[in-house]
Amino acid sequence: MLFKSNKEEKEEEKNQGFFARLKKGLDKTRSNFVDKVTGLFTGDGALDDDFFEELEELLIQADVGIHTTMELIDDLKYIVDEKDIETPAELYDIFKDELADMLQDEEGKLELKDGLNIIMVVGVNGSGKTTTIAKIAKRFKEKGKDVMLAAGDTFRAGAIDQLQVWGDRLGVKVIAQSEGSDSAAVAYDAVQSAKAKDMDLLIVDTAGRLHTQKNLMKELQKVRNVIGKEAGENIPVEVLLVLDATNGQNAISQAKLFNESVDVDGIALTKLDGTAKGGIVVAVKNELGIPIKLIGVGEAAKDLQNFNPEEFVEALFAEE
Repeated sequence: MLFKSNKEEKEEEKNQGFFARLKKGLDKTRSNFVDKVTGLFTGDGALDDDFFEELEELLIQADVGIHTTMELIDDLKYIVDEKDIETPAELYDIFKDELADMLQDEEGKLELKDGLNIIMVVGVNGSGKTTTIAKIAKRFKEKGKDVMLAAGDTFRAGAIDQLQVWGDRLGVKVIAQSEGSDSAAVAYDAVQSAKAKDMDLLIVDTAGRLHTQKNLMKELQKVRNVIGKEAGENIPVEVLLVLDATNGQNAISQAKLFNESVDVDGIALTKLDGTAKGGIVVAVKNELGIPIKLIGVGEAAKDLQNFNPEEFVEALFAEE
């Protein structure tokens, strides 16, 4: 179940904070990648070419990506020479620090400013876009914010009904038209309504059918332009891209496509608990240069949280 009662969530929060859930959600990556890396750094091997070749192979297998892997290896080799490091064990903490540094970004949180905020959510079907919208709405509603949703995915069968179900469960208004309607018209109505009702947050859902890439991107650009025009200069508009971590390097390709079309401001990386290749987090941030704002490690609303690089690396390499 996505949403639990307040009593259940408070009890869960008491017994298990997000760090514990993050750590648990990274179990597959830890057993597939981290255990091997830890063994490499703490073993009896020498800090030679064979060591770096093996580390390179492990990083690529974990979906860190070739470009990011080579950058990281080059940085480590430079540090080894600069600091006269002689053993892999001496390099281990530096390796973890370098990973955390690659993930750093001052804009890595999803926060609201005073007045109306608009988040346009994009991503391919199946990435977890709709449930991510619901989780974001729930988070800010519980903080006392007035939230509105816009059912801008007017082409996928059931998408409007699905968002309206979440709206009913959360007690938030959903702006919608009939299936097949103009998505930009839905966005227009939603912005007008959100302004008139003094909302704190409007979240606009969008279509995600990549099999018609050209039409989809043209449609998203139209929606983004309408939102921007109606919002004006004083209302912050953010484009949040939802990526499925289990898609690995395909997620990078998706992100580049969306970014070229609508200038993505931040990324929500979902389903990290479902992949053994959590290195995709590093690849997404380093290769795209787009802040990771949210990560998801489970189905519950509390399993989607602001991304904290140090906490992520700490959970990734935490001992049992």
